[in-house]
Amino acid sequence: MITLKSAREIEGMKKAGALLASIHEQLRPMMVPGVTTMEIEAFFDKKITEAGAIREQVGFEGYEYVTCVSINDEICHGFPAPNRALKDGDIVSVDTVLSLDGYFADSCWTYGIGQVDEEGQRLMDVTKKALELGIEQARVGNRIGDIGAAIQTYVESQGFSVVREFVGHGIQPTMHEGPSVPHFGVAGKGQRLRAGMTITIEPMVNTGKWQSQMDANGWTARTIDGGRSAQYEHTLAITEDGPIILTQQKD
Repeated sequence: MITLKSAREIEGMKKAGALLASIHEQLRPMMVPGVTTMEIEAFFDKKITEAGAIREQVGFEGYEYVTCVSINDEICHGFPAPNRALKDGDIVSVDTVLSLDGYFADSCWTYGIGQVDEEGQRLMDVTKKALELGIEQARVGNRIGDIGAAIQTYVESQGFSVVREFVGHGIQPTMHEGPSVPHFGVAGKGQRLRAGMTITIEPMVNTGKWQSQMDANGWTARTIDGGRSAQYEHTLAITEDGPIILTQQKD
């Protein structure tokens, strides 16, 4: 179901988005070799709870954790673990969803740990740029396919691939609403974008093949060829004046 949000609802989502963005900003100094993924989990748990917000991923379809922490060849939904420490050169995607006073925000960010090699840094740079290009297409009158086409064209021109199995989505009044927002596609095709839509754009980009395989835990997806993957995600509102990024971090 697709719902169009009022100005009041978008303001509520802005507050939730600002909270989530600030937690990602506060996380940055922690992202160093030796930190465990469970310490990252505990950090988000504490910050979200202290702010009076709700940790929306906990219990979602049976998921047990506040965060998804995905390292290197893990595309998404990596489980935090107390015995899993970050290593120099890792690239790590941290994803979570929260709600504040009933308003949702969803954001993922990829962090380079210590000295990341040239390919890993370029993967992160290309993925972040792909997100920006997708957001530029999130305008009234455009179509869902315009977002995906912009992302896919750019990513593939850089020699990387776009994951197909996991896509962006509408958000509010629940975590996952319509429409689906693929990060690949054909310009001019798909659902037309309207003012008041609130969506996530969250490209997952691989160094090798785009296909994924699922771990035995039924959640964690990783690349089929061992290539690394990066993801950046924003929640945004589509308005008559253009897209508003609700989870924008400070540079």
